[in-house]
Amino acid sequence: MEELIKKANVLMEALPYIKRFAGKTFVIKYGGHAMADERLKESFALDVILLKSLGINPVIVHGGGPQINETLERYGIVSQFVRGMRVTDAETMAVVEMVLAGQVNRQVVGYLNQHGGRAVGLSGKDGGLLICEKMLQEVRGDDGRIDQVDIGFVGDVVEVNQELIRTLEQGRFMPVIAPVGVGRNGESYNVNADLVAGRIAAALKAEKLLLLTDVEGVKDSAGQLLTSIALGDVPGLVDDGTISGGMIPKVECCAGALSDGTKKAHIVDGRVEHAVLLEIFTDVGVGTEITK
Repeated sequence: MEELIKKANVLMEALPYIKRFAGKTFVIKYGGHAMADERLKESFALDVILLKSLGINPVIVHGGGPQINETLERYGIVSQFVRGMRVTDAETMAVVEMVLAGQVNRQVVGYLNQHGGRAVGLSGKDGGLLICEKMLQEVRGDDGRIDQVDIGFVGDVVEVNQELIRTLEQGRFMPVIAPVGVGRNGESYNVNADLVAGRIAAALKAEKLLLLTDVEGVKDSAGQLLTSIALGDVPGLVDDGTISGGMIPKVECCAGALSDGTKKAHIVDGRVEHAVLLEIFTDVGVGTEITK
């Protein structure tokens, strides 16, 4: 009986969140261990299917870096990186598009549908979903001067076709989006998945942006998890080194989405089973939330 009461208490804790978020849109970046571990894949699928059944509209943006690396290696193509961004020539872009839109997207969609979802796969080229412009990477030289470096077909999202996403939501489908964009002249662009998720969340004025990562979240100087960060505190936390390395672009992605209309952003440990539900429907959560 005690176990049953505990389950009832869990449901009661979730109830106000369920009522608050019904009809809202959540944009979720899906990647890392959560995409590779079978147990975590099933956990994620069940989480987002439950969200949809509760009247919440999940929009999923997936990554695929390891799969791209494996395929490029098989083709004998050596990747170069500039400040963490893959230099993407025409040959590399063809592989990136094939893997993200043709392989990984199909797998994610198939897995969600296998578990009872109604997922629809898209790349940013479908219906002009993600209009992009070439991104130039900033590199600081030995003399301290910052130069703009052309790293090929790497894009920044400048326009999101909201109508396409809203149409799928209204039909009770879950959009699953590969981070490949299209330029004004029809050229394909490789786009960072976190960036895509942030731009989509901003365009949709989403209730939440969730980035699933392979770390607990943002930690302070003592190694303790920061469960909540105010948007205005982000620059200071970057300057003092609390937010550093690969966490900087993730937090900046969240900050940009918040500044452009997203209500809350969360950096969530995707290695935890049911991380999405735990972050959304419990009072404590399992990651770092960034708020206005």
